[in-house]
Amino acid sequence: MDVLTVILFSYLSGSIPFGLILTKFFDDRDIRNIGSGNIGATNVLRTGNKYLAALTLLLDILKGFIPVIITQQHFSELIQLSCLLAFLGHVFPIWLKFKGGKGVATYLGVLLALSVKLGFLFMFTWLIVSLIFKYSSVSSMFSSLTVFAVTLIKETTLQSIGSTIYTEEKIKLILFIFFILIIMTHKKNISNLKNKTEHKIKI
Repeated sequence: MDVLTVILFSYLSGSIPFGLILTKFFDDRDIRNIGSGNIGATNVLRTGNKYLAALTLLLDILKGFIPVIITQQHFSELIQLSCLLAFLGHVFPIWLKFKGGKGVATYLGVLLALSVKLGFLFMFTWLIVSLIFKYSSVSSMFSSLTVFAVTLIKETTLQSIGSTIYTEEKIKLILFIFFILIIMTHKKNISNLKNKTEHKIKI
């Protein structure tokens, strides 16, 4: 019963398409017909409404953060399952025929629930790479790699996480899985980068 509860709550939380809901309600447009067609904050920014993009980003982070925090408190043995299901809910939402977003903001929410310090490492790396290269996709992939690499190499980082739930191997495993998943959700972006057709972001 606990497993089913965590699966449903984590997946359904992650599957809420905030980008679509907000642009439809406040802008009367379907975000899937704009820019890349993605439901995430980066594509919402292409509507020209920075406030909607910021709100989408915040809500997409929270829908990864909240279920993992709740699972951490009540079903700690199922924390990895909750992390994955919240992320997959965004990427494959049942409400949109399993066609969702890239999952980066939701991953950040999950990461912040696991470790605030690793979450800030991701955000700092994302911002620096974005300022240099101006590509959201490059920033996201490189930042997820950085978080995994730092956790893999630096034992002192693991000691500073402050969570009693994870062993070293478990946190390495979950971050490696997320890195692979983020690469997979950015396959089209990788192709666009090779063809020099990837859209740059304005920061």
